[in-house]
Amino acid sequence: MRDNGAVPDPTRRGLEAALDAVRYDDRGLVPVVVQEAMTHQVLMLAWMDAEALRHTAETGWATYWSRSRKTHWVKGETSGNTQHVRELRVDCDGDTVLLVVDQTGPACHTGATTCFDAAPRSRP
Repeated sequence: MRDNGAVPDPTRRGLEAALDAVRYDDRGLVPVVVQEAMTHQVLMLAWMDAEALRHTAETGWATYWSRSRKTHWVKGETSGNTQHVRELRVDCDGDTVLLVVDQTGPACHTGATTCFDAAPRSRP
């Protein structure tokens, strides 16, 4: 991680190209899969708009768009359960972002380590 906390990237142009490659849906959002850097555990799925993605890339702190509250939120801003971004990747189609993070505290709003800790549900 750079001293300013920004997401590491060998060239600024490379980061700009990655950000430009993102294809947003008709609501202006892209799904974001969040993975813990050390354990490789999938922590959560969230949504970003272009502003949240750029803020994340520039600061190194995961910033999302809340579809229910219609506002941006920085993960851990109120809870202290932060996500410091090590890597920001865009998939081959440009329609999904992967954040590889150092997670502090639980990732899920329920207090679980990950949003995927619940027992598997069988199909009805």
